[in-house]
Amino acid sequence: MSSPSAPRQLDAIDLRILRALSRDGRLSNSQLAEKVGLSPSPCWQRTRRLETEGVIKGYTALLDQSRLGAAETVIIEITLERHDDKVLEEFGRAIAAIPEVQEVYLTTGEYDYLLKVAVNGTRGYEEFLRRKLYRVPGIRNARSIFTLRCLKERGSILPLLSETD
Repeated sequence: MSSPSAPRQLDAIDLRILRALSRDGRLSNSQLAEKVGLSPSPCWQRTRRLETEGVIKGYTALLDQSRLGAAETVIIEITLERHDDKVLEEFGRAIAAIPEVQEVYLTTGEYDYLLKVAVNGTRGYEEFLRRKLYRVPGIRNARSIFTLRCLKERGSILPLLSETD
């Protein structure tokens, strides 16, 4: 198995598999094999190898948060009071347990963390703040930015391949 610091070079077929799965993670192995130009057995072996090596971390469904009653996305910039290991660990554990928090990034710069949060309007956001975020110990400051609309979601970092690949 390759180490995380020195990833194995992906070939053109690996990249075609990854591109196809990033577009539709529900492809059957037969469908995937047909799309990438392999027979099913080698396609299955390559896909399993990409999973084992951690290149494919998992499979998930993209949910429409507005249909689930959380139509607004808020980006929250968080500054902590202190930065010792205990505070960082406790903050990370507490934030990860909050269902509205979709993503958390430890950052450099003026703020310590960026959170992506799904809420149901400004009242839902107020409730989130009062009942959840403000109860997390160690927060010095939180600044909120309501998003207006998502222009791109879950883009691929794969090198561009021609559509015929």
